Amino acid sequence: MVRAATGDQVSAGDLYSFLKLRVDVFVVEQECPYPELDGRDLLPGTRHLWLDGESGVDAYLRLLEEPSGGFRIGRVVTAGAARGRGLAGQLMHAALESISDAPAVLDAQTYAKGFYAKFGFEPTGEEFLEDGIPHVTMRR
Repeated sequence: MVRAATGDQVSAGDLYSFLKLRVDVFVVEQECPYPELDGRDLLPGTRHLWLDGESGVDAYLRLLEEPSGGFRIGRVVTAGAARGRGLAGQLMHAALESISDAPAVLDAQTYAKGFYAKFGFEPTGEEFLEDGIPHVTMRR
């Protein structure tokens, strides 16, 4: 079952689990040191969606309200041991259901373009490097 909490409602324990998963995958596994703590996780307009597993959070994503309107989906991540089970897809469905027809944007790692296209996202610019990893902005 997809769990959800806003930034001002998330527990310290859950936040720790999100951050641990994000650092384990984005910083350690992908060998990409970057400022993971960006000050947006605890904002009231931030929505955290996740799926718990036997040993912690198996999959997670963050939904941010954009200042110009619409939403930004980010930090979509699945623990290595939980991959291949469609968990990120479940989170994407839940995120998009929660925002209905509102516009949404995300910066996809280029290899994942096909995954996001399944949810109606289309590339809207040139490929760019973010922390040494090829990305492309996609909008729905």
